[in-house]
Amino acid sequence: MSNKLKITFLGGVGEIGKNMTAFEFNDEIIVVDAGLTFPGEDLPGIDVVIPDFTYLINNKEKIKAIILTHGHEDHIGALPFVLQQIKAPIYGSRLTLALVENKMKEHPKVAYKAVTVKPKNVLKIGAFSVEFIKVSHSIAGALALCISTPAGNVVHTGDFKIDFEPIDGVMTDLQRFGELGKKGVNLLMCESTNVCRSGYSMSEKNVGRALEEIFKSHTENRIFVATFASNIHRLQQILNLAEKYGRKVAFTGRSMINITEVGSKIGEITYNKDILVDIDKIDKYADKELLIVTTGSQGEPLSALTRMATGEFKQIKIGENDLIVFSSSPIPGNEKSVYNVINALFQKGADVIYDELSEVHASGHACQEEIKTIHSLTKPKFFIPVHGEYRHLKMHKQLAMALGMEERNIVIATLGAQIEMTPNSIKKTGFVTAGQRLIDGYGIGDMDSNVLRERKQLSEDGICVVVMTINNISGEVVGEPFIITRGVVYQDEAEAFVQDTKNMIVASLKEQDLRGCDPAVIKNATRRNVSNFIYKRTKRRPMILTICLLD
Repeated sequence: MSNKLKITFLGGVGEIGKNMTAFEFNDEIIVVDAGLTFPGEDLPGIDVVIPDFTYLINNKEKIKAIILTHGHEDHIGALPFVLQQIKAPIYGSRLTLALVENKMKEHPKVAYKAVTVKPKNVLKIGAFSVEFIKVSHSIAGALALCISTPAGNVVHTGDFKIDFEPIDGVMTDLQRFGELGKKGVNLLMCESTNVCRSGYSMSEKNVGRALEEIFKSHTENRIFVATFASNIHRLQQILNLAEKYGRKVAFTGRSMINITEVGSKIGEITYNKDILVDIDKIDKYADKELLIVTTGSQGEPLSALTRMATGEFKQIKIGENDLIVFSSSPIPGNEKSVYNVINALFQKGADVIYDELSEVHASGHACQEEIKTIHSLTKPKFFIPVHGEYRHLKMHKQLAMALGMEERNIVIATLGAQIEMTPNSIKKTGFVTAGQRLIDGYGIGDMDSNVLRERKQLSEDGICVVVMTINNISGEVVGEPFIITRGVVYQDEAEAFVQDTKNMIVASLKEQDLRGCDPAVIKNATRRNVSNFIYKRTKRRPMILTICLLD
């Protein structure tokens, strides 16, 4: 029997998001996380992006479990699509599985089995033994893993930080990491998100103290706090402050309402329900009596806060007595959207506090000194940096080498990479199909999709629709062609452009013998002629749709 552990990276390396890793020993596979990421401007109309998990589908009979480190979307968001194809039990903390249950309500036909685990639980799955380790993060219920196999022990940190003042009173279990280090860790897989930041991450308690100063010094203002809905500990502090300072709380944003209900149901968040008011009834209270907790901290176009900033939120009009606190920092790539919202709020007369002005946000990811602590405690023989763009993985490799690890014992993985580990060796052995699958409503596509190419063409060059009528017997053009353009020419040029295009079409049709001609031939010839005409005139290539009617 082989003593090789095969690790396949389907997401979360060379990128932030859509985390998914498969651990394979002989004919058994366990999958850690099944996350998504959100599309950039180069993916018009796409809702979310998930990993290409073709490899798992091709080996689905081998999959024994899907193990979730925590409940953030970049770790659980792909589950509905994975579970449609793969029938394996999922394991996670109570909050993680509650969030999964909430998500799966949108996919009622997908059956699945969920098993709740706690820190210090040990799960035996075939040749694997999985121990769950308590870690702090920006969501409750986060777990690191120690995966024991005949090829050696693998410590996977998941997303973590070392918070010496955790809101739930339970620190990252450094003692257990140290015990595992003494026992022998063959491979460490450690997150790299904040590896470029020196020192330690800020404690979540600091955010609470900063928020309390804001409540104290803005007693007459209506206060808004925008934060990540999943940050249960942040919400707990905000609700505590609302009760302490006599403010009613209104939630806006579906995810904020859902997660608060889920957290309250399982006891992860507690508050006096008497302080809650419906957003439709806030006009019954004075500004100084209100706290509005909202989504939109990342400038999402359809979020509650963005709609308030643009004056499109029916129940709330932002004014000079409003204070908006962004208890978050922009996710890389979202900076422009966030600052656009902040500017719009300032323009409406509101005062805005964000992370550059006050300690109103603490990252959930470890900085350099915390990462060094995990390396020093676990003393791994081999190391693979995970959860980061390539620059993060490269810097994490350099950090490990500075701590004394030999370069030959460190592997930087890329999407699709398969890495084999034995008790005494680690090496890349090949690649499998990996990348992105695009979720568009109920459809699933890929980067080579015609739909995506057509959307890009429409967004960049517009569309031109040509309708023409041909007498099938005489072959003559009946009347003028009818033309509609969208996004092709500017308004002051449109009338002349359309007329010139009509004249060109009529002239080109008169040059052909159209008696009994196949409409498809006429449509294709006209499409080519119109495309060439528009390109010469505008240097653009819009989508051309031609319709040929026979009279």
